[in-house]
Amino acid sequence: MKDLTQGSIVRNILTMAAPIAIGMLFQTLYLLVDLYFVASLGDAAIAGVGAAGTLMFVVLALTQVLGVGAVALISQAVGRRDAADANLVFNQSLLLAALCAVVTLAAGYALTERYVASIAADAETRAAGTTFLYWFLPGFALQFALVTMGSALRGTGIVKPTMVVQALTVVLNTLLAPALIVGWGTGLALGVAGAGLASTLSVAVGVAMLTLYFLKLEKYVSFRPALWWPQLATWKRMLDIGLPAGGEFALMFVYMGVVYWVIADFGAAAQAGFGIGSRIMQSIFMPAMAIAFAAGPIAGQNFGAAQPARVRETFSKAVLLNFVVMGLVTLLLQWRPQMLIAFFSPEPAVQEIGADFLRIISWTFLAQGVVFTCSGIFQGLGNTKPSLLSSAVRLATFVPLAVWLAARPGFELEDVWHLSVATVVLQAGVSYVLLQGQFRGRLGGAPPAPGSRTDAAGSLAAAEPGAAEAEGGAGARS
Repeated sequence: MKDLTQGSIVRNILTMAAPIAIGMLFQTLYLLVDLYFVASLGDAAIAGVGAAGTLMFVVLALTQVLGVGAVALISQAVGRRDAADANLVFNQSLLLAALCAVVTLAAGYALTERYVASIAADAETRAAGTTFLYWFLPGFALQFALVTMGSALRGTGIVKPTMVVQALTVVLNTLLAPALIVGWGTGLALGVAGAGLASTLSVAVGVAMLTLYFLKLEKYVSFRPALWWPQLATWKRMLDIGLPAGGEFALMFVYMGVVYWVIADFGAAAQAGFGIGSRIMQSIFMPAMAIAFAAGPIAGQNFGAAQPARVRETFSKAVLLNFVVMGLVTLLLQWRPQMLIAFFSPEPAVQEIGADFLRIISWTFLAQGVVFTCSGIFQGLGNTKPSLLSSAVRLATFVPLAVWLAARPGFELEDVWHLSVATVVLQAGVSYVLLQGQFRGRLGGAPPAPGSRTDAAGSLAAAEPGAAEAEGGAGARS
């Protein structure tokens, strides 16, 4: 466990954000590696994998329900020096992860074909997307265990083990992808099925590695079978925080689905260009998201320790760091976006569409930095409903206007990209206003009295006897 209630806020953010960003980079490389080798199979394969990949937002939404709830409650427990509660939350999150994995597999195999058919541009694209998902669904299911264990470590201030595991699994995926997709070294080319299988096998290895880490090295939170019986009160605490955060990703899934549907009439090249561009955009967001992910547990520990000034400072410093990072990236994409698209597709039409998308959408990056940072602080405070509200405002604005634009004569792809820019700026403004309201409501009162605990809703309740025991000491590191 690492104590984040002391020392420089900027140093704490950077110390955590660097390995988080590296881990996220390797995580994103899963799909980029697949996309690189799938590109050799043609536009329909690229569009199919890209369209099917939008389902990842559903899985991300569900994993965020567990991950965000675990980070918030565990980090607050660490700030209170309450190791017993941290372990209870961790083990209950493992139980929920197992249940979610079963539901994901059952629903995924039942609904995949129907879902892909609803957004793919043609029959060939539908076939590619469906095949990819069939082979990647087990990997999706295993993500719940991976995210739960990584989130528990992040809540205690430890991020390097997760980064190392993600790096090693991506190396494995990089070796498996060409062997399974195009048959390098094996002579057996599985095509898009190989892309899904390579990622599934890599995720499975990652889960095994993190499990071994918890069994051999982790001390502050650990596997405790006695805590695996369902405890609905703990589930409610986690879901109160996690469900709104998961709802954010669910809304992003709706957004991506609407975009694919709106641009379907422009053909597979348009969907391929958007698919590549959106994957690159997700990769570009990683440094800003890493800063936000670091800010969450820092805010959570300081909130649990009743240090409101450090919570506010965490937000201001994280926003400043994100402005620097996202400003530099915006300049890069205004200069040469096409070189990034060209790496994944030689098709001039795909390159042009993808480059236009990146050039226009890059004007949202500063606003996205604000959105990400606010979201991280909301998680640390244990109230993610405002973040969901700001996302809902964006979607409620974007969807009807996108449908209206698509029905007008002379509709162009750029109309969708410009609309997205406007709605992201709106979302950033709403997020900032809502966060200031949370600061006034949650940080303006008197700090908790000694011997009390702050729950996920910010109220004070008497601490249970012995709950303040901190295994290993306040500054110990497992």
